[in-house]
Amino acid sequence: MDSKFNAYLEELGKLDYSKMYNNDFLHTWDKTTDELKAMYIVADALRNLRERNISTRIFESGLAVSNFRDNSTRTRFSFASGTNLLGLQQQDLDESKSQVAHGETVRETATMISFMADVIGIRDDKFIGEGDAYMKEVSESVEQSWRDGILDHRPTLVSLQSDSDHPTQSSADMLYLINEFGGLDKLRGKKVAVTWAYSPSYGKPLSCPQSLIMLLTRFGMDVTLAHPEGYDLMPDLVEQAGKYAKESGCSFRKTNSMAEAFEGADIVIPKSWAPYAAMEERTKLYAAGDSAGIDKLEQELLAQNATHMDWCCTPELMEKTANGKDTIYMHPLPADINGVSCEHGEVANEVFDYHRDGLYKEASYKPYAVASMIFLQKAKDPVATLRALEERGEARWYEA
Repeated sequence: MDSKFNAYLEELGKLDYSKMYNNDFLHTWDKTTDELKAMYIVADALRNLRERNISTRIFESGLAVSNFRDNSTRTRFSFASGTNLLGLQQQDLDESKSQVAHGETVRETATMISFMADVIGIRDDKFIGEGDAYMKEVSESVEQSWRDGILDHRPTLVSLQSDSDHPTQSSADMLYLINEFGGLDKLRGKKVAVTWAYSPSYGKPLSCPQSLIMLLTRFGMDVTLAHPEGYDLMPDLVEQAGKYAKESGCSFRKTNSMAEAFEGADIVIPKSWAPYAAMEERTKLYAAGDSAGIDKLEQELLAQNATHMDWCCTPELMEKTANGKDTIYMHPLPADINGVSCEHGEVANEVFDYHRDGLYKEASYKPYAVASMIFLQKAKDPVATLRALEERGEARWYEA
């Protein structure tokens, strides 16, 4: 047995994650610290097997159904890759081509797509309160159909981003940092700047920064949340991040200065998001079908964004960090890059280009995060299952 792989199994065996079996993964804050640690370990173990050309298929057949109610590149292909890694065939549900367009209920759709589906992945991040509510309804629907004997199994639901959380992204971010710094324990005390940055668009979700502040503080990282006045996140999640920081013995503070957040930081994560209050208003306007009100709000928010063009990750700001230009710069992508994807944006081209390899490495962990979430909810004994996969030693890729 590979020594590194064996070390993963030994660590996994010390944790309690039994409640993940036959369950869902909707928010990181629904999970215990042991469960999150188990997910990171399994992700690294699966990556270890694949890089040694050992098949990680635990399914011989079955579907993984994805429902992207918003655009996606990395998460879409990470879900397809992660589910395929476990042996599932991915099938996308296009609501415009389904009976949803003709009024089919959520409960009915959820059951109909679940007869041979082992996993359902959903992205619904556009409107405050709606994404989480939709996923909850799908989860309850398949649970009820399973208990009623309509389904012979209980499909696992994985959030591919909601209006409050982006668990696959923040988990990929954690895996990247764990591997860059040499272990989860090495992250304690690291200073992280989670900051707003200017974008020429107005409606970027709040779920990315919220997912980060809720997760990084749980593992002892000193987090500074920076944004201009009025660009607040969901108050209850900001409050909870502070509680996590207190519990883990780290710090969580807020500032209205990007430069202050960058000062001495080991990791910087500048990304645009929309003001929470504005997104609440936007949700109400869409519900009322008020297109004129939506257009008016959009113009107001674009004008408001334009007053903060100086919130950009520049070489000068990077010099304020712990390691200058070599400080870790992260972004879930796609970034708004000055002179490349837009005239003015979140990051200077010099900074983005210098960190391009790191950004791609960060993204490379997402398929393993997805696969790990599913694995822990489908494998009754994950340690035994991982050990059996290695002992079986079936080649993923046959070469003569």
